Amino acid sequence: MLYIEPMSEIAAQDTSQCKDREGAFIRSPASLVATGLLPESHSAGIAAVAARYAISISPVLAGLVDRSDPHDPIARQFVPDLRELESTVGELADPIGDKVHQPVPGIVHRYPDRVLLQPLKICPVYCRFCFRRESVGPGADQMLTDAELDAALAYIAGDPNIWEVIVTGGDPFALSPRRMRGLMLRIGAIDHVKIVRFHTRVPAVDPVRVTGELIGALKAVGKIVFVALHVNHPREMSPAARAACAMLIDAGIPMVSQSVLLRGVNDDPDTLAALMRCFVENRIKPYYLHHPDLAPGTSHFRLTVEEGQALVRSLRGRVSGLAQPEYVIDIPGGFGKSPAGPRFVGSDPDADGANALRIEDWKGRVHLYREGQAGDRD
Repeated sequence: MLYIEPMSEIAAQDTSQCKDREGAFIRSPASLVATGLLPESHSAGIAAVAARYAISISPVLAGLVDRSDPHDPIARQFVPDLRELESTVGELADPIGDKVHQPVPGIVHRYPDRVLLQPLKICPVYCRFCFRRESVGPGADQMLTDAELDAALAYIAGDPNIWEVIVTGGDPFALSPRRMRGLMLRIGAIDHVKIVRFHTRVPAVDPVRVTGELIGALKAVGKIVFVALHVNHPREMSPAARAACAMLIDAGIPMVSQSVLLRGVNDDPDTLAALMRCFVENRIKPYYLHHPDLAPGTSHFRLTVEEGQALVRSLRGRVSGLAQPEYVIDIPGGFGKSPAGPRFVGSDPDADGANALRIEDWKGRVHLYREGQAGDRD
Protein backbone atom coordinates (compact mmCIF):
# COMPACT_ATOMS: atom_id res chain seq x y z
CA MET A 1 0.00 0.00 0.00
CA LEU A 2 1.13 3.55 -0.66
CA TYR A 3 2.32 5.04 2.61
CA ILE A 4 1.47 8.63 3.51
CA GLU A 5 3.75 10.32 5.96
CA PRO A 6 1.81 11.84 8.87
CA MET A 7 1.51 15.54 8.15
CA SER A 8 2.55 16.29 11.72
CA GLU A 9 5.91 14.57 11.24
CA ILE A 10 8.94 15.69 9.31
CA ALA A 11 11.73 13.16 9.25
CA ALA A 12 15.18 14.45 8.38
CA GLN A 13 13.88 17.26 6.19
CA ASP A 14 16.06 20.36 5.92
CA THR A 15 15.98 21.33 9.59
CA SER A 16 17.16 24.80 8.64
CA GLN A 17 13.72 25.39 7.14
CA CYS A 18 11.72 24.02 10.06
CA LYS A 19 11.14 27.50 11.46
CA ASP A 20 8.58 27.85 8.64
CA ARG A 21 6.69 24.85 10.04
CA GLU A 22 6.47 25.85 13.71
CA GLY A 23 3.21 24.86 15.33
CA ALA A 24 0.70 22.19 14.44
CA PHE A 25 -1.67 21.78 11.53
CA ILE A 26 -5.12 23.16 12.29
CA ARG A 27 -7.75 20.45 11.84
CA SER A 28 -10.66 21.18 14.15
CA PRO A 29 -13.02 24.00 15.16
CA ALA A 30 -11.28 24.13 18.56
CA SER A 31 -7.87 24.69 16.95
CA LEU A 32 -9.36 27.32 14.65
CA VAL A 33 -10.59 29.18 17.74
CA ALA A 34 -7.30 28.69 19.59
CA THR A 35 -5.30 30.18 16.72
CA GLY A 36 -7.57 33.19 16.27
CA LEU A 37 -8.98 32.07 12.92
CA LEU A 38 -12.55 31.57 14.17
CA PRO A 39 -14.65 33.36 16.81
CA GLU A 40 -15.57 31.00 19.64
CA SER A 41 -19.24 31.83 19.05
CA HIS A 42 -19.01 30.17 15.61
CA SER A 43 -17.41 26.95 16.85
CA ALA A 44 -20.61 24.90 17.23
CA GLY A 45 -21.86 25.78 13.77
CA ILE A 46 -18.51 25.06 12.13
CA ALA A 47 -18.46 21.65 13.83
CA ALA A 48 -21.32 20.69 11.50
CA VAL A 49 -19.21 21.76 8.50
CA ALA A 50 -16.22 19.79 9.83
CA ALA A 51 -18.39 16.69 10.17
CA ARG A 52 -19.00 16.76 6.42
CA TYR A 53 -15.87 18.33 4.91
CA ALA A 54 -12.26 17.92 6.04
CA ILE A 55 -10.37 20.82 7.65
CA SER A 56 -6.62 21.24 7.49
CA ILE A 57 -4.61 24.47 7.51
CA SER A 58 -0.82 24.40 7.56
CA PRO A 59 1.23 26.59 9.92
CA VAL A 60 2.57 28.44 6.88
CA LEU A 61 -0.93 29.36 5.70
CA ALA A 62 -2.06 30.28 9.22
CA GLY A 63 0.89 32.67 9.41
CA LEU A 64 -0.19 34.39 6.19
CA VAL A 65 -3.70 35.23 7.43
CA ASP A 66 -4.37 38.82 8.46
CA ARG A 67 -6.61 38.26 11.47
CA SER A 68 -7.64 41.91 11.51
CA ASP A 69 -9.21 41.54 8.06
CA PRO A 70 -12.62 39.79 8.13
CA HIS A 71 -12.33 39.31 4.36
CA ASP A 72 -8.77 38.00 4.28
CA PRO A 73 -8.29 36.10 0.97
CA ILE A 74 -6.13 33.38 2.52
CA ALA A 75 -8.59 32.68 5.32
CA ARG A 76 -11.46 32.69 2.85
CA GLN A 77 -9.89 29.77 0.96
CA PHE A 78 -9.17 27.55 3.96
CA VAL A 79 -11.23 28.53 7.02
CA PRO A 80 -14.61 26.75 6.94
CA ASP A 81 -17.79 28.75 6.47
CA LEU A 82 -21.37 27.91 7.47
CA ARG A 83 -22.44 28.57 3.88
CA GLU A 84 -20.75 25.32 2.90
CA LEU A 85 -23.84 23.52 4.19
CA GLU A 86 -26.08 25.44 1.77
CA SER A 87 -26.47 23.63 -1.54
CA THR A 88 -27.94 25.42 -4.54
CA VAL A 89 -29.65 24.23 -7.70
CA GLY A 90 -27.21 22.70 -10.16
CA GLU A 91 -24.49 21.76 -7.68
CA LEU A 92 -23.15 18.23 -8.04
CA ALA A 93 -21.19 15.83 -5.83
CA ASP A 94 -19.03 15.01 -8.88
CA PRO A 95 -19.20 18.33 -10.76
CA ILE A 96 -16.69 17.54 -13.52
CA GLY A 97 -17.80 13.94 -14.04
CA ASP A 98 -14.71 12.03 -12.87
CA LYS A 99 -16.74 8.87 -12.23
CA VAL A 100 -18.06 8.83 -15.80
CA HIS A 101 -14.50 8.26 -17.03
CA GLN A 102 -13.16 5.90 -14.34
CA PRO A 103 -12.34 2.54 -15.93
CA VAL A 104 -10.56 1.31 -12.78
CA PRO A 105 -10.07 2.86 -9.32
CA GLY A 106 -7.48 5.63 -9.37
CA ILE A 107 -7.76 6.37 -13.12
CA VAL A 108 -9.78 9.06 -14.88
CA HIS A 109 -9.49 8.76 -18.67
CA ARG A 110 -11.36 11.69 -20.21
CA TYR A 111 -9.09 12.57 -23.17
CA PRO A 112 -7.44 10.11 -25.60
CA ASP A 113 -3.78 10.93 -24.91
CA ARG A 114 -3.74 11.48 -21.15
CA VAL A 115 -5.09 10.11 -17.89
CA LEU A 116 -5.37 11.25 -14.32
CA LEU A 117 -3.73 8.93 -11.80
CA GLN A 118 -5.00 9.39 -8.24
CA PRO A 119 -2.84 7.32 -5.89
CA LEU A 120 -4.41 9.02 -2.87
CA LYS A 121 -7.26 11.32 -1.91
CA ILE A 122 -5.48 13.05 0.97
CA CYS A 123 -4.21 16.64 0.99
CA PRO A 124 -2.05 18.54 3.47
CA VAL A 125 -4.64 21.35 3.35
CA TYR A 126 -8.27 21.39 2.23
CA CYS A 127 -9.69 24.15 0.06
CA ARG A 128 -13.23 25.21 0.93
CA PHE A 129 -14.17 25.32 -2.78
CA CYS A 130 -12.66 21.97 -3.80
CA PHE A 131 -14.49 20.25 -6.66
CA ARG A 132 -13.59 16.86 -5.13
CA ARG A 133 -14.65 17.87 -1.62
CA GLU A 134 -17.14 15.00 -1.39
CA SER A 135 -14.39 12.42 -1.87
CA VAL A 136 -11.14 13.83 -0.40
CA GLY A 137 -10.11 13.74 3.24
CA PRO A 138 -8.13 11.76 5.81
CA GLY A 139 -8.52 8.02 6.28
CA ALA A 140 -6.80 4.74 5.50
CA ASP A 141 -9.30 4.05 2.72
CA GLN A 142 -8.19 7.18 0.89
CA MET A 143 -5.14 5.48 -0.63
CA LEU A 144 -5.06 2.95 -3.43
CA THR A 145 -4.38 -0.58 -2.26
CA ASP A 146 -1.51 -2.49 -3.84
CA ALA A 147 -3.98 -4.35 -6.06
CA GLU A 148 -5.72 -1.14 -7.13
CA LEU A 149 -2.41 0.55 -7.95
CA ASP A 150 -1.35 -2.50 -9.95
CA ALA A 151 -4.60 -2.34 -11.92
CA ALA A 152 -4.27 1.41 -12.50
CA LEU A 153 -0.73 1.10 -13.85
CA ALA A 154 -1.70 -1.93 -15.92
CA TYR A 155 -4.45 0.15 -17.51
CA ILE A 156 -1.94 2.85 -18.46
CA ALA A 157 0.53 0.28 -19.78
CA GLY A 158 -2.21 -1.35 -21.85
CA ASP A 159 -3.17 1.76 -23.84
CA PRO A 160 -0.40 2.97 -26.18
CA ASN A 161 -2.34 6.19 -26.86
CA ILE A 162 -1.62 7.46 -23.34
CA TRP A 163 1.20 9.98 -23.78
CA GLU A 164 0.81 11.87 -20.47
CA VAL A 165 0.04 10.80 -16.91
CA ILE A 166 -1.25 13.54 -14.63
CA VAL A 167 -0.65 12.54 -11.02
CA THR A 168 -3.20 14.19 -8.81
CA GLY A 169 -5.41 13.29 -5.88
CA GLY A 170 -5.65 14.55 -3.23
CA ASP A 171 -2.17 15.97 -3.41
CA PRO A 172 0.55 13.62 -4.73
CA PHE A 173 3.27 15.56 -2.91
CA ALA A 174 1.81 14.10 0.29
CA LEU A 175 3.45 10.80 -0.70
CA SER A 176 6.71 10.02 1.02
CA PRO A 177 9.79 10.37 -1.23
CA ARG A 178 10.29 6.61 -1.01
CA ARG A 179 6.80 5.87 -2.29
CA MET A 180 7.06 8.61 -4.90
CA ARG A 181 10.27 7.06 -6.19
CA GLY A 182 8.62 3.65 -6.42
CA LEU A 183 5.65 5.09 -8.29
CA MET A 184 7.87 6.94 -10.77
CA LEU A 185 9.99 3.85 -11.40
CA ARG A 186 6.85 1.99 -12.41
CA ILE A 187 5.57 4.80 -14.63
CA GLY A 188 9.08 5.10 -16.07
CA ALA A 189 8.87 1.51 -17.29
CA ILE A 190 5.91 2.34 -19.55
CA ASP A 191 7.55 3.31 -22.83
CA HIS A 192 4.64 5.14 -24.47
CA VAL A 193 4.22 7.53 -21.52
CA LYS A 194 6.46 10.51 -22.24
CA ILE A 195 5.14 13.20 -19.88
CA VAL A 196 4.35 13.03 -16.16
CA ARG A 197 2.63 16.03 -14.63
CA PHE A 198 2.06 16.53 -10.89
CA HIS A 199 -0.75 18.75 -9.62
CA THR A 200 0.03 20.08 -6.15
CA ARG A 201 -0.37 22.86 -3.61
CA VAL A 202 2.51 21.68 -1.42
CA PRO A 203 5.25 24.12 -2.55
CA ALA A 204 3.06 27.01 -1.37
CA VAL A 205 1.18 25.53 1.59
CA ASP A 206 3.86 23.28 3.14
CA PRO A 207 7.11 24.19 1.39
CA VAL A 208 9.46 22.29 3.71
CA ARG A 209 8.16 19.07 2.17
CA VAL A 210 9.95 20.05 -1.05
CA THR A 211 13.37 18.54 -0.41
CA GLY A 212 16.18 17.26 -2.54
CA GLU A 213 14.98 13.73 -1.76
CA LEU A 214 11.47 14.44 -3.03
CA ILE A 215 12.75 16.23 -6.14
CA GLY A 216 15.01 13.30 -6.96
CA ALA A 217 12.08 10.93 -6.55
CA LEU A 218 10.04 12.84 -9.15
CA LYS A 219 12.42 12.00 -11.96
CA ALA A 220 12.40 8.94 -14.20
CA VAL A 221 14.61 8.03 -17.14
CA GLY A 222 13.04 9.01 -20.44
CA LYS A 223 10.19 11.02 -18.90
CA ILE A 224 9.66 14.77 -18.92
CA VAL A 225 8.25 15.91 -15.59
CA PHE A 226 6.14 19.01 -15.03
CA VAL A 227 4.75 20.39 -11.78
CA ALA A 228 1.49 22.37 -11.87
CA LEU A 229 1.18 24.60 -8.83
CA HIS A 230 -2.24 25.57 -7.50
CA VAL A 231 -2.14 29.12 -6.07
CA ASN A 232 -4.99 31.66 -6.09
CA HIS A 233 -3.60 34.80 -4.43
CA PRO A 234 -0.15 36.41 -4.68
CA ARG A 235 0.28 36.37 -0.88
CA GLU A 236 0.38 32.57 -1.02
CA MET A 237 3.74 32.91 -2.76
CA SER A 238 5.68 33.48 0.46
CA PRO A 239 9.48 33.58 0.48
CA ALA A 240 9.48 29.91 1.53
CA ALA A 241 7.11 29.03 -1.31
CA ARG A 242 9.27 30.86 -3.83
CA ALA A 243 12.34 29.02 -2.56
CA ALA A 244 10.57 25.66 -2.88
CA CYS A 245 9.57 26.44 -6.46
CA ALA A 246 13.12 27.55 -7.26
CA MET A 247 14.43 24.19 -6.00
CA LEU A 248 12.14 22.33 -8.40
CA ILE A 249 12.92 24.57 -11.37
CA ASP A 250 16.67 24.66 -10.71
CA ALA A 251 16.56 20.85 -10.70
CA GLY A 252 15.24 20.96 -14.27
CA ILE A 253 11.53 20.51 -13.55
CA PRO A 254 9.43 23.15 -15.36
CA MET A 255 6.42 24.56 -13.56
CA VAL A 256 3.05 25.84 -14.72
CA SER A 257 0.24 27.35 -12.69
CA GLN A 258 -3.39 26.60 -12.18
CA SER A 259 -5.69 28.94 -10.31
CA VAL A 260 -9.40 29.16 -9.61
CA LEU A 261 -11.24 32.43 -10.11
CA LEU A 262 -12.85 33.01 -6.72
CA ARG A 263 -15.13 35.73 -5.42
CA GLY A 264 -13.43 37.56 -2.57
CA VAL A 265 -10.00 36.11 -3.36
CA ASN A 266 -8.80 37.15 -6.80
CA ASP A 267 -11.86 38.65 -8.50
CA ASP A 268 -10.41 42.08 -9.21
CA PRO A 269 -8.04 43.13 -12.02
CA ASP A 270 -5.18 44.26 -9.77
CA THR A 271 -5.04 41.05 -7.74
CA LEU A 272 -5.35 38.83 -10.79
CA ALA A 273 -2.60 40.74 -12.62
CA ALA A 274 -0.34 40.60 -9.54
CA LEU A 275 -0.89 36.85 -9.28
CA MET A 276 0.02 36.18 -12.91
CA ARG A 277 3.07 38.43 -12.74
CA CYS A 278 4.15 36.68 -9.54
CA PHE A 279 4.08 33.34 -11.34
CA VAL A 280 6.22 34.62 -14.22
CA GLU A 281 8.67 36.33 -11.85
CA ASN A 282 9.18 32.92 -10.25
CA ARG A 283 9.64 31.13 -13.60
CA ILE A 284 6.18 29.56 -13.47
CA LYS A 285 4.17 29.78 -16.70
CA PRO A 286 0.51 30.74 -16.13
CA TYR A 287 -1.55 27.87 -17.51
CA TYR A 288 -5.19 27.49 -16.43
CA LEU A 289 -7.54 29.93 -14.74
CA HIS A 290 -10.52 27.78 -13.82
CA HIS A 291 -14.07 29.01 -13.53
CA PRO A 292 -15.22 27.64 -10.15
CA ASP A 293 -16.94 24.28 -10.43
CA LEU A 294 -20.46 23.49 -9.24
CA ALA A 295 -19.34 21.69 -6.09
CA PRO A 296 -21.84 21.52 -3.19
CA GLY A 297 -21.79 24.45 -0.79
CA THR A 298 -19.51 26.66 -2.88
CA SER A 299 -21.93 29.20 -4.39
CA HIS A 300 -20.43 32.02 -2.28
CA PHE A 301 -17.18 31.60 -4.24
CA ARG A 302 -18.67 31.66 -7.72
CA LEU A 303 -18.75 34.53 -10.19
CA THR A 304 -20.76 34.59 -13.38
CA VAL A 305 -18.97 33.60 -16.57
CA GLU A 306 -19.54 37.14 -17.84
CA GLU A 307 -17.74 38.54 -14.78
CA GLY A 308 -14.90 36.09 -15.35
CA GLN A 309 -14.56 37.05 -18.98
CA ALA A 310 -14.41 40.73 -18.05
CA LEU A 311 -11.58 40.03 -15.59
CA VAL A 312 -9.63 38.00 -18.13
CA ARG A 313 -10.21 40.73 -20.71
CA SER A 314 -8.67 43.21 -18.25
CA LEU A 315 -5.39 41.25 -18.37
CA ARG A 316 -5.00 41.67 -22.13
CA GLY A 317 -2.57 44.51 -22.76
CA ARG A 318 -2.38 45.17 -19.02
CA VAL A 319 0.18 42.43 -18.43
CA SER A 320 2.73 40.67 -20.63
CA GLY A 321 1.69 37.88 -22.94
CA LEU A 322 3.83 35.61 -20.78
CA ALA A 323 1.37 36.23 -17.94
CA GLN A 324 -1.86 35.33 -19.76
CA PRO A 325 -3.65 32.21 -18.44
CA GLU A 326 -6.34 30.33 -20.34
CA TYR A 327 -9.75 30.82 -18.74
CA VAL A 328 -11.60 27.48 -18.83
CA ILE A 329 -14.81 25.87 -17.69
CA ASP A 330 -15.07 22.16 -16.88
CA ILE A 331 -18.38 21.19 -18.46
CA PRO A 332 -20.53 19.40 -15.86
CA GLY A 333 -21.12 15.74 -16.57
CA GLY A 334 -17.61 14.79 -17.64
CA PHE A 335 -17.43 16.48 -21.05
CA GLY A 336 -14.06 18.12 -20.42
CA LYS A 337 -12.69 21.64 -20.36
CA SER A 338 -13.70 24.35 -22.78
CA PRO A 339 -11.98 27.73 -23.29
CA ALA A 340 -14.24 30.46 -21.91
CA GLY A 341 -12.21 33.59 -22.55
CA PRO A 342 -13.60 36.77 -24.08
CA ARG A 343 -13.87 37.12 -27.84
CA PHE A 344 -11.88 39.87 -29.54
CA VAL A 345 -12.64 38.98 -33.15
CA GLY A 346 -16.02 38.66 -34.86
CA SER A 347 -17.73 39.16 -38.20
CA ASP A 348 -19.10 42.58 -39.11
CA PRO A 349 -22.48 42.20 -40.83
CA ASP A 350 -22.68 45.96 -41.44
CA ALA A 351 -19.34 46.21 -43.25
CA ASP A 352 -19.28 47.00 -46.95
CA GLY A 353 -17.90 43.96 -48.71
CA ALA A 354 -17.03 40.39 -47.80
CA ASN A 355 -14.34 39.04 -45.49
CA ALA A 356 -14.71 41.89 -42.99
CA LEU A 357 -14.01 41.31 -39.31
CA ARG A 358 -14.45 43.48 -36.24
CA ILE A 359 -11.36 43.29 -34.01
CA GLU A 360 -11.21 44.81 -30.55
CA ASP A 361 -7.86 46.02 -29.23
CA TRP A 362 -6.75 45.90 -25.61
CA LYS A 363 -8.19 49.36 -24.92
CA GLY A 364 -11.63 48.30 -26.12
CA ARG A 365 -11.42 50.16 -29.45
CA VAL A 366 -13.04 48.36 -32.38
CA HIS A 367 -11.30 48.15 -35.77
CA LEU A 368 -12.39 46.81 -39.13
CA TYR A 369 -10.10 44.18 -40.63
CA ARG A 370 -10.51 42.96 -44.22
CA GLU A 371 -9.07 39.61 -45.19
CA GLY A 372 -7.71 39.06 -48.66
CA GLN A 373 -9.41 36.49 -50.87
CA ALA A 374 -8.09 32.95 -50.68
CA GLY A 375 -5.32 32.44 -53.19
CA ASP A 376 -4.23 36.08 -53.25
CA ARG A 377 -0.75 35.16 -52.07
CA ASP A 378 1.81 33.30 -54.12
